[in-house]
Amino acid sequence: MSTKKPKSSDHNSSDQKGPAMIDLDALRVVGQPIDGHVPDVPPALAWEDRKLHYNLVNPSNRRKFTVIVVGTGLAGAAAAAALGELGYNVEVFTYHDVPRRAHSVAAQGGVNSPRDRKVDNDSIERFVKDTVKGGDYRGREVDAFRLGQEGVRVIDHMQAIGAPFAREYGGQLATRSFGGVQVSRTYYTRGQTGQQLEIASAHALSRQVAAGTCRLHSRQEMLDLIVKDGRARGIVVRDLVSGKVRALTAHAVVLATGGYGNIYYKATLAKNSNATAIWRAYKRGAYFANPAFVQIHPTALPLMSRWQSKKILMSESLRNDGRIWAPKAKGDERNPNDIPEDERDYFLERRYPAFGNLVPRDVASRNIRERIDAGYGVGPLKNAVYLDFRDAIGRLGAAIVRERYSNLFDMYNEQTGEDPFATPMRIAPSVHFTMGGLWSDYDMQTSIPGLFVGGECGWGYHGANRLGANSLLSGCVDGWFTLPYSVPNYLAGYLGESPLDLADDAVQDTMREVQARLDRLVGNKGTHGPDHFAAKLGEILDQYASVSRDPAELAAAIKQIQALRKEFWRDVKVIGDGDRLNQELEYAGRVADYLELAELLVLDALDRDESAGAHFRTDHVTPDGEAMRDDENWTFVSAWQAPSDSGPDAGKPIRNYEPLVFTAVPLQQRNYK
Repeated sequence: MSTKKPKSSDHNSSDQKGPAMIDLDALRVVGQPIDGHVPDVPPALAWEDRKLHYNLVNPSNRRKFTVIVVGTGLAGAAAAAALGELGYNVEVFTYHDVPRRAHSVAAQGGVNSPRDRKVDNDSIERFVKDTVKGGDYRGREVDAFRLGQEGVRVIDHMQAIGAPFAREYGGQLATRSFGGVQVSRTYYTRGQTGQQLEIASAHALSRQVAAGTCRLHSRQEMLDLIVKDGRARGIVVRDLVSGKVRALTAHAVVLATGGYGNIYYKATLAKNSNATAIWRAYKRGAYFANPAFVQIHPTALPLMSRWQSKKILMSESLRNDGRIWAPKAKGDERNPNDIPEDERDYFLERRYPAFGNLVPRDVASRNIRERIDAGYGVGPLKNAVYLDFRDAIGRLGAAIVRERYSNLFDMYNEQTGEDPFATPMRIAPSVHFTMGGLWSDYDMQTSIPGLFVGGECGWGYHGANRLGANSLLSGCVDGWFTLPYSVPNYLAGYLGESPLDLADDAVQDTMREVQARLDRLVGNKGTHGPDHFAAKLGEILDQYASVSRDPAELAAAIKQIQALRKEFWRDVKVIGDGDRLNQELEYAGRVADYLELAELLVLDALDRDESAGAHFRTDHVTPDGEAMRDDENWTFVSAWQAPSDSGPDAGKPIRNYEPLVFTAVPLQQRNYK
């Protein structure tokens, strides 16, 4: 159990002054501890205790409240549909033309649920242990209990609203394993689980739109948050077709806008996924938690050309039957089928015999990257390793393998022209998910009262490394089974209060600021489009803040990002104007936010003087090459506060911190060997 509250003296800049002489005090301010409002009961009882003490809103009063939900992925569509079903007026915003196009459709492999239907000794307690341990003890233990407890309900609920989960021959729901666990708790719909869950949730939302409880605003992008008297009171959006900027006010705002992985330029995310909504909220006072915690997925298609626009995910589920290997000889250019068994290095199985190919994502990615960097990479650019199904096909037969992974094999074949049944896949690590996001308390409320988060745009559950198939689970749990309880608890205190008038100074001032930013972008007379700067930023982050991080290189990256941001505002060129459809303008605004968020991400990586999960510092490594945490000084969540505009510390972000306590899963060094 860890109850130590970190002190600023435990992790100040002097700890990192060495050969590189990095003065962190010149870059940030150490703030104060913050309260996560966790119930003062054993963690296994916390969620039931909290629900019992939530304030309620009488059914006849619910229609008097308006809630804005931004985003229609799993968390957003679910929260909007559930709140609408309860009788609240819900205003739903998406920059897509229809809700079902949200990026949740891209999730492939499955959704976890500790229902223990396989009689393999699974349980909620084991799920919590796996999740906390997988996150390397940098997430709230009590949150993991809620994720597991409500996760038991997710499968039946999603099946009831239309998700066609795979079944065994006898009719029972099928499961498989994912990385970081030794049980089979992942439910799936072949390799398109996210798509099927999103379609089911979007249908539930459409039902509420038809019923009149939810009003859908498509092709609308949130560009700012309206805050008055310290409370979230609405949002400012831009119509992506007409270019019109307008405001909408409400009693509460829910952000479910996804992660910020596209800050790396080439990631597995949809190209429109962005960080603007959460970054605008941060600028208005919401704390940003652990921005450096970025997941590098081990099984994506490797880049085959510098002109490739993005990377493509290959589901973690493939590691159930596929074996990862590299040639034992450097620079081996033989056809993989011509390389004998004794000349293949199944390095994950060799290094981690207990978990083998199903080690957590951060561990797998580091080991794959190490093999590639050491000269054992394969493929035209020598930037991949093999994922081989030869043994599974021999053991199970091609028909069974095709039944399990057909759409994934087809996708690989379409992208590479190679048949995974005949030759091993080539895979490489890629940015995929962000564990960091807006800080929220146990009730999913940010540091701005009335502003809630759900899904990947928040920081909850996953710590420093998300276990596979916990992403779809957290989106469902947040949207269907958490926010519909916690948002009404907040609303109950404002019965009789009307939403802010659109003529209010806070609304008008925010709209003017949004319009001024747009005008500045359109009016800039530069020579390069926004993609030029996004690509350069991606190169910096990929080099200095990816699978591994070195403190001196992180310090250099901050300076490079600062210089690139100045160059952007001096030299960006946006073709067209702002009063019509203009995708260059949309992208320019997002890149401008990336350039600010990137500096905070790198600063967080430099500030956190330890290795933990996906945050792998080269100066904090165990003798056998694993991440070395510093539990004495860093068992907390970094919650960054936007800098002030005046005073001696003007311009410096403030790192507040929420101490983490572990009682059910005591602190220990992770071991997957």
